[in-house]
Amino acid sequence: MAAIRPTEATASWWRDAAIYQIYVRSFADGDGDGTGDLAGVRARLPYLVELGVDALWFTPWYLSPLADGGYDVADYRAIDPAFGHLAEAEKLIVEARELGIRTIIDIVPNHVSDQHSWFRAALDAAPGSPERALFHFREGRGDHGEIPPNDWVSEFGGTPWTRIEDGQWYLHLFAPGQPDLNWAHPAVRQEHEDVLRFWFERGVAGVRIDSAALLAKDPALPDFVKDVDPHPYVDRDELHDIYRSWRAIADTYDGVFVGEVWLPDSERFARYLRPDELHTAFNFNFLACPWDAGLLRSAIDDTLAEHAPVGAPATWVLCNHDVTRTVTRYGREATGFDFAAKVFDTPTDLELGTRRARAAALLSLALPGAVYLYQGEELGLPEADIPRDRIQDPMHLRSGGIDPGRDGCRVPLPWSAAEPHAGFGSTVDPWLPQPASWPSYAADEQSADPGSMLRLYREALGLRRAGPGFAAVPGESADGRLNWLPSSPGVLAFARTEGLICVVNLSGSPVPLPGHEEILLTSAPLDPAGLLPDDTAAWLRGTR
Repeated sequence: MAAIRPTEATASWWRDAAIYQIYVRSFADGDGDGTGDLAGVRARLPYLVELGVDALWFTPWYLSPLADGGYDVADYRAIDPAFGHLAEAEKLIVEARELGIRTIIDIVPNHVSDQHSWFRAALDAAPGSPERALFHFREGRGDHGEIPPNDWVSEFGGTPWTRIEDGQWYLHLFAPGQPDLNWAHPAVRQEHEDVLRFWFERGVAGVRIDSAALLAKDPALPDFVKDVDPHPYVDRDELHDIYRSWRAIADTYDGVFVGEVWLPDSERFARYLRPDELHTAFNFNFLACPWDAGLLRSAIDDTLAEHAPVGAPATWVLCNHDVTRTVTRYGREATGFDFAAKVFDTPTDLELGTRRARAAALLSLALPGAVYLYQGEELGLPEADIPRDRIQDPMHLRSGGIDPGRDGCRVPLPWSAAEPHAGFGSTVDPWLPQPASWPSYAADEQSADPGSMLRLYREALGLRRAGPGFAAVPGESADGRLNWLPSSPGVLAFARTEGLICVVNLSGSPVPLPGHEEILLTSAPLDPAGLLPDDTAAWLRGTR
C-alpha cells in the first residue's frame, strides 16, 4: 500500500487539529465477543465524521498478551487477533482518510512484551550473549546476587527488576511483562526505524511516542540520586539523536510525531520540539491543573511560552486512557489530578463536574493549537467504579490493591440506550463491566437531546473547523499566541483573530459578557439577566 501524502495546503493540518483518541478494546465491538475491535471502529466512522474530528489516535493495536492494555507489544507489524488483522487496519486507514480523517498510531519504544521474539530468544540464551544485549540484563547484588542491581523504582511501584532462573535480573521500568530495550544497541534503533517506515507506508499520518523521555539509560545503571543531573533514565541527551533520525524518516512521508514527554523543566521540554525533532508533545500541565482561573491562566501562558521559541503548536488535553475522567475529576473538591496517586477520598458531584467539563471543553477547543479528545469525553462519561475482582490494570495489582488503577476510564462505550450492554455490540458481557447508569449516557439518546454533551461537542467542533478565528492564520504569531482581555477576578477572557472571544467564568457568581456582536455558543444557558453563570463558558464574535 502506498503512503497517503497530503497536499501542500494540508501539510500542516496537525497544528490545529482536533484528534480523537480511540482505546480499541472499549470503543465498539464489531464481532460480539465482548472486546472492541477494528470492525467496530469502521462501523462507527460516520459517527466520528459527524462529531467533527480531524484525526484518530489509536492506542496500541498490535499483537500483545494485553498485560498492560496493549502497551506490551509482541509484534509491531501485526494486529492483535482480538482487534482484527493487518488488512483490516489498512482498510480502516484508507476508509477514514476518504472521509477526511487521518490516522495516528501508538509506538511503544521503551519496552516490548515478554512474549516478543527478541525477549524469548534472550531468555533462552546465556548471560553475555548477543540476544541479551538487546535488553538490560545484569547480575544482582549481595552475596548470592539476590538483591536487584540498583535501587530504581518501577513506574507501577516496586522494583523494576525481575530475576530469571539463571540468576540474572532484567530491567522493566513498568510491569515485569514489559522488559526495557537497550537503546544503545544499533539493532534496537534500526528495528524501530523500520517499524516507522512500515506504518508510514500503510498510510498513517502520524505517530504518538509512548514514554518518549525514558528510552536512554546510563550504561552503568547506577543507583538513583535525587537532584543529580543527568537522571539515569529520564530525559537523557542521547534521546535527541534518536528523534532526529526518526524525524528524517517522518519527513519523507509528511508524517508527524506527538511525544508523551513528562518533564517539569520547560526549557528541556522544548528541546524535543526543535524543528528537526518531534512536531508536538502532550501538555500535561493543563490536564493536571485544578479548576481555578489563576492556575489555568498560568498553565496556558506557560504552555504557549515554552512552545514559542521552537515554533511548535501547543496541545490541549483534558483526559486520556491513563487518568480519571474529566467529569469525575472536576466534580470533586480536589479538582486537580495527582498523577502519583489516583485515589480520592472526597465524593463526586456529577452535576458540578459535568457543568465544569462542558465549560472546560469550550476553553480547550478555543485555545490555539491542537486538541485531543478521549473517547467518551464527548458523552460526558464519569469514571466508572470497577469491582475489585474485575480490575485488570497492573497499576492496581502492583500497588497491592491500594491504587484503583486506570480501568475506570476504559469501560466500553454506550452507543444505544435500549440495546444490550448499551449498544457496545457484545452478545456476551464486555471485557469490563458497564455501570448501570451507562444507557443514560448513550450516543443515540444524546444525539436527540439539544442540550446534551454530545451535541455541545458537535457544535463546538463544527464552529472550530469552519468558523473564522480558530485556525492558525497569518494574523497570529507562529505559536498562535492569544490576547488576554481585561476581566474580573475568577474570569478568563481572551481573544483570537477575526474577533473570536472566549470567556470562562470561575468566579462563583454570574458576570456580564464583554462587548460582542454575536453569541456563537455557550456551555450552559445565560441567566435571565443575560449574565454568564458560574462554571460556564461562552464563545463570542466581537468586532473584527
